[in-house]
Amino acid sequence: MPPRPPHPIVATHWGLYRARMAEDQIVGFDPFEADPDPSRLIEGVIAANDAPARIRRPAVRASFLAARRAGRTGRVEGEGRGREPFVEIGWDEALDLAAAELARVRDTHGNGAIFGGSYGWSSAGRFHHAQSQVHRFLNAIGGYTRSVQNYSFATADYLLPHVIGDRSGLIDGHTPWDRIADHAGLIVMFGGAPLKNAQVSSGGIARHIVGEAVARARENGARVICVSPLRADGAGEDVEWLPIRPGTDTALILALAEVLIAEDLVDRAFLERFTTGHAVFVDYVRGAGDGTPKTPEWAEAITTVPAATIRALARGLAATRSFLMVAWSLQRADFGEQPYWATIALAALLGQIGLPGGGFGFGYASVNGVGNAVPATRWPVLPQGTNRVADFIPVARIADALLSPGETYDFDGESRRYPDLRLIYWAGGNPFHHHQDLNRLRRAWQRPEAVIVNESWWNPLARHADIVLPATTALERDDIAASVRDRFVSPSHRVLAPVGEARDDYAIFSALAERLGAAEIFTEGLDTDGWLRRLWDEFRVRTPEAGDLPEFDRFWAEGPVLRPALAPAEQTDLLAEFRADPEANRLRTPSGRIELYSETVARFGYADCPGHPAWIPPREGWGSPLAARHPLHLLSNQPEHRLHSQYDHGGRSAEGKRRGREVVRLHAADAGARGIGDGDAVRLFNDRGACLAVAGLDDGVVPGVACLPTGAWWDPVEDGSDRPLDRHGNPNVLTADIGTSRLTQGPSAQSCLVEIERFDGPLPPVRAFDPPDFVELAPPPRDVAP
Repeated sequence: MPPRPPHPIVATHWGLYRARMAEDQIVGFDPFEADPDPSRLIEGVIAANDAPARIRRPAVRASFLAARRAGRTGRVEGEGRGREPFVEIGWDEALDLAAAELARVRDTHGNGAIFGGSYGWSSAGRFHHAQSQVHRFLNAIGGYTRSVQNYSFATADYLLPHVIGDRSGLIDGHTPWDRIADHAGLIVMFGGAPLKNAQVSSGGIARHIVGEAVARARENGARVICVSPLRADGAGEDVEWLPIRPGTDTALILALAEVLIAEDLVDRAFLERFTTGHAVFVDYVRGAGDGTPKTPEWAEAITTVPAATIRALARGLAATRSFLMVAWSLQRADFGEQPYWATIALAALLGQIGLPGGGFGFGYASVNGVGNAVPATRWPVLPQGTNRVADFIPVARIADALLSPGETYDFDGESRRYPDLRLIYWAGGNPFHHHQDLNRLRRAWQRPEAVIVNESWWNPLARHADIVLPATTALERDDIAASVRDRFVSPSHRVLAPVGEARDDYAIFSALAERLGAAEIFTEGLDTDGWLRRLWDEFRVRTPEAGDLPEFDRFWAEGPVLRPALAPAEQTDLLAEFRADPEANRLRTPSGRIELYSETVARFGYADCPGHPAWIPPREGWGSPLAARHPLHLLSNQPEHRLHSQYDHGGRSAEGKRRGREVVRLHAADAGARGIGDGDAVRLFNDRGACLAVAGLDDGVVPGVACLPTGAWWDPVEDGSDRPLDRHGNPNVLTADIGTSRLTQGPSAQSCLVEIERFDGPLPPVRAFDPPDFVELAPPPRDVAP
């Protein structure tokens, strides 16, 4: 690699930073100068890099290693994954062992028995992108069973193509913030647009834009309303808060539609020309079929939003240019398809879709950069090769697949079977953070014959592996960072030497590919420097203004390249071309129009997702039978002090905790009724599990709701039970592992009921950040291959 510049830059998912160096040692970070609102998540990252939780050498679960050294194959139960000590071994034996497991499962059961797990957030770099690395490696050795969707917006990912033909307004194609700020008179944020979530974006950030965008809209006279159970979900202090019961947004949206219909405020010309099925939807809202008109009075009983407020809001939407935003979180709930589909229907009734600053969009502020006016660019990306295994599972159904191989399930109109997975290879991400019902996941995780993990820290994923290979962190490797939602491409310089014996994912997979006869396919004869240069050169070739981009060595020395933002004349609104000429720009739906009633979905015959937007009471939420025993609705939102579970063991994450545990926020009335005071240790529980937390009283939480952020490393008290107490505050010991519907099978974490009680006993110490126990085994006999 070229020499590191005097002021190296490091790319993270929460921003670009310049490293402050003193005598070739890093002493701190300064935010990138072009960022108007830099995130503090970088604080403490240097110290955390070499924390006690760091994995320093390859390690193997003790009973697994003993069995393999004795020549025994298949599943090794022992004390169970997550409960056993490990044995540290050398790299050669660890790589030989991992390669032997991959070869055995591939040759005995086929490549479809290998599951390639990753969640893509481990590194902002495009080359050392763990998801790309593990998938490229597994494809090089014949393929693997993959997952589709993601935990962020799985439900919308498969619903929207049925309604608007593709995923526009979810993944890309959003109406830019600039257009909304300049043209919208009323912005309604269903689920809010929390600034804490907008700290991060996959691939990195040059500019944090949400705060300034909302401020600009307010300066231009827009009224901004946050519809959420949490006041903090509003994007700034000038945003109005409209409190609502969790999981009831669909009822509110339908009632808004009913007012438009009843008061003849509907744009009928728009409905006739640009939509299909509107008559079915209108009849449903009026009460045809179920005999229940979706009036504001009906919605008030469900949502707690006053009927008068609903009527006034509906009239306000019709009286001005309006924009409807829906957070990703709303579709991570029972029947999460419905608030998204209902929002599109409401926007269609208003007739403003495709007009400047009007219509709808999803995920604004769910991550930074949604709605950023950026040029369409194919940023550098490591090719993953071709997967010769056609099978897949919905991403949130991993525990189902492990527990029920061969069982049938419905998904997007198909009847599918879960594959028989024998080996999991995971690199990047922590399923014991983002999956639901962790106790069930642990039971499922015992089923495979081998679990291999590349990981940097002894987090819950590493503790539940058989073979753990220590991986470097972003501070310990060179890379190129870029995000499809931002205008930058930047070097990310190595500023620390690897801790212990850690190796890059690329080095690990190269060594495994060599053992499995796939080295040339995987590496193409290139080292890291060669790949970075290739990625940069390919990027320059396919970028129109390549003449403005420097050669690699100059790029490496000079730092980030910021492409110009789209000029106002180049910006366009979601579905603007369709509105301008719906015949020439037909949507990719069967009708070519927005489908307020989908015959395709209706033919699937799913009671949990009919052919039009509908109010379906949640299985677990307000009004359900479980509420008698577990009356509080748990919201497990994104944390303010970390990205998912990253760096929970150090840095800024500790600032968000009290007494070393996560804080659960609840209204003073709910706390008082349970004898709970601010700062008290509490136990949250339901039939799936229990966890400890510390109570924080907050009048910005609606009564009947408890809010416990995700990401605390799961730390069960090992008492031999299958539902051990988590002492650290991970809400996913409580959430249900059930698909949103048979259509999309997304995660439904936000539909969860719990009870809370004061915890008066001695608090068990948090052990999440301690390394596991290590033991020694006799070396393998000379005549037995490791």
